[in-house]
Amino acid sequence: MPTLPFHQVDVFSAAPFKGNPLAVIAGADGLNDATMQRVANWTNLSETTFLLQPREPGADYRVRIFTPQRELPFAGHPTLGSCHVWLALGGTPKGEHVVQECGAGLVRIKRDGATENTRLAFAAPPQRRSGEVEPELKARIVQALGVTEASFRAAQWVDNGPGWVAVLMGSRSEVLALKHDASILPNQSLGVVGPWTPATDGNEAQFEVRGFMGRGGEDPVTGSLNASLAQWLIGAGIAPRQYVAAQGTALGRAGRVHVAQEGETIWIGGGVTTCVKGTIAL
Repeated sequence: MPTLPFHQVDVFSAAPFKGNPLAVIAGADGLNDATMQRVANWTNLSETTFLLQPREPGADYRVRIFTPQRELPFAGHPTLGSCHVWLALGGTPKGEHVVQECGAGLVRIKRDGATENTRLAFAAPPQRRSGEVEPELKARIVQALGVTEASFRAAQWVDNGPGWVAVLMGSRSEVLALKHDASILPNQSLGVVGPWTPATDGNEAQFEVRGFMGRGGEDPVTGSLNASLAQWLIGAGIAPRQYVAAQGTALGRAGRVHVAQEGETIWIGGGVTTCVKGTIAL
């Protein structure tokens, strides 16, 4: 029975246990698909990742990302968490940035310091689908969120892999008051964003985000959603080129996603902390 390095990390929070947890298993080249899926189902976290040797010449490592039910081509907090573990295990990038190989292709990741609690940022991948939401789907989103269509400032496809569609609301308080009924849209991942009002909400963040997963349930902090939201909001002139998004408030978390556009690249960053470190017998 092989024994492999196992880490559980907290992503998108400066304080442990306030972000989004991720399990990472290194040296996983000998594991088959069924074993990876079985382990991800057992950890029962939103995602579990497996680090492997790269296949692409330009990549530093390869990652496979599994939910308890299926494999994903890309996800944000697994990207940062996996990179954090790869670096902690002695990984050294070939170039200026770490280059991760995943189902969506090559993703660049940059480091901000080299401490155990470093902040990392990934370059937002291109969207697979964008544009206005169809009227029929918009009507079902209204019903799933228990609001009126008049409360939407805009709705947009922002799919970079997990199938996100997003809604912009008028305020943070409106976003936090939502009650999502997953039975109405059982297979649709839905993101909701609203601006903070400095006078009442403070200046720690500029937007509040919630991510409702297609499988049901709410994700604490979601890198892929924040990446595609940033592409939409900055591109449409709704958000500045640099801002902080808060997520997880409704779940008792304190996620903070740092967004910055540099040239044509939008970087999605956050803190990563190792909370559990050991081995797993497979």
